[in-house]
Formats: sequence, structure tokens, C-alpha cells
Amino acid sequence: MFDRDSVLPEIKATKREGHSGCYEIAPLDRGFSRSFANGLRRTLLSSLSGAAITSIQIEGVQHEFQDIPEVREDVTDIVQNLKQVRLRSYFDRTVCISLDVHGERLVTAGDMKIPSSIEIVNPKARIATLDNEKAHLCMEMTVDVGRGFVPADALKEGQPIGVIAIDAIYSPVRHVHFTIEPVRVGALLGLDKIILEVTTDGTISPDEALRQAADILRKQFAVFARDHYESDASEKPPRASALPIPRRIYTLPVEELALSTRTSNVLRRHNITIVGQLLEMGEAILSLRNMGERTMQEIYECMKIHYLLPEVTERRRT
Repeated sequence: MFDRDSVLPEIKATKREGHSGCYEIAPLDRGFSRSFANGLRRTLLSSLSGAAITSIQIEGVQHEFQDIPEVREDVTDIVQNLKQVRLRSYFDRTVCISLDVHGERLVTAGDMKIPSSIEIVNPKARIATLDNEKAHLCMEMTVDVGRGFVPADALKEGQPIGVIAIDAIYSPVRHVHFTIEPVRVGALLGLDKIILEVTTDGTISPDEALRQAADILRKQFAVFARDHYESDASEKPPRASALPIPRRIYTLPVEELALSTRTSNVLRRHNITIVGQLLEMGEAILSLRNMGERTMQEIYECMKIHYLLPEVTERRRT
């Protein structure tokens, strides 16, 4: 074992090539290195958000096993090709994109009509092949933002006839591999070095993927670093403000804040239904899953606009 106060791990990029990066993380205690590496790997593969096409509607097509006149590929082939289209979305809600092409040609992702909030990373990705000058392919697609992998079966519910759900591959990380090697620092023995290889789909860099994964882990572990632990279910955590919270503010439903759909869904999943719960949690809300700095800022601004922060309420009275 070694004194973590005097010897802390450092990360060094040893290779960057295309969408892949290799990193060395050292020194780490031998009993800790594998847990550290596994945590990073799992977070990289399953917890980073990304965008994906989640459904399509093709003109003249009712189901995914149908052929399209003058188009070489059937609908199943087109669906498989659309899974390979990688996108960046600068909007956290569902966005619609479209494609409308005529004539004999190869159709690629670059032919899609997209809004400014969407960027196609691989515009040369093959979609379909039109066989002659009379061929016509017209379809609309939806793009969503999410995490990990969501199968098409989970997205089919509530879809109208003619809308085909697609397996959503949200994760921007394609491959993560690590090895652990012994390392020595001065007279200290029993230390390890992690060699971590990360490959992304091009929507983010390996460096950014690693930073986001580390930030997610930091926020998850932050709850254990607090001085106060909830010892009883009826005991309330310390509030973000020392000022008393008026009852009319404490019991106000979160719906009154008019938050975005994504933020409302995050709060609902964590059973946060009234403003008083938000005020009591304060910055600890960042430890909740899917809750980031931008989401917390949105909540803060909405409460400020409605004079729901105790400090703002007190100043308004004076």
C-alpha cells in the first residue's frame, strides 16, 4: 500500500490515431487498479450520451419486410445501414430529419436534410442504391438523444402503422480494452499501471469520452464524500440555504417551474415532485443519474424567475 496523499495517479496519452486513443494511468495500488479500470470501462461503454436514429417512415412502405420499387436494398437492409449513421445532436429532444432523392444513384447519409442542431459525422455512410432514373426514395426519420443501447422492441410501443422502430445505438464509444502491468515508483512496491485503449464512433474524441466518464464517476462518488449521511428515513438533509423555506414554496409542484421535458423526466425518475425537495438537496442534486451542470442551471434559473429561491424571496420582501 502507499500513501495516496503523497502519490496520486496521473494519466498520459501515449497514442492518438483517428478515433482511437491509448492512455497510461499510474501509479495505482495493486488492490485498487482492477476496480478502477473496470469502473472506467463500464462507464465508457454504457453511460455516455449520444444521438441515434430511432425510427423511420418510408413513403409507400407499411412494414420492414417490404421491398421498395427501383431500390436495390429492401427495408431491412436500409434499417441496418441507418444504424451505422453517426450523428451529433445539439438539442436534447426528438428531432426530425428527412431524405428525398430521385434517379439512378448511390444514396448516402450526406443526402439527408438536417436542421442546424444535427451534424452527421460520417456523411459517406451508404443508405441505399437507386437502380434507374425513375427511382424515388423518400423517408422521414427521428433522432433522439440517450445512453447505451435501446432495442427496437422497446421503442415500438405507441408507434403508428408505417413507422419502423430502429435499435438505438446511443453510445459514442465502440471499444474499450485495458491491461494492468506492475510499476515501481521510487522505493514504493506493489503498484500497478493501467494501459487503457478507447475507440469512439467519431462523434466525440477518446479524450472527451474519458473526461466525461471520469466526471460521471466523480459525481456518483461525491455523495459519499459529504460530511453528513442520512441515518434515518425521516431525517431531512441539510438545505441549500439557511433561510426558512415558506410552505407555499416548499409544497409547490415541480410542474409549475415549466422545465424542459428531459429535466422533468429526470426529476420524476428520482421521485422529486415538489420544489422543497430541490431546495433541500442543493448541489447534491448533481449526484443524481443524468443530472448535469446544464440541467441544474436550468432548474436554478426557473426557480429564480418564479422567486422560489429563499434568498431571492427575502430580498423581494425588503
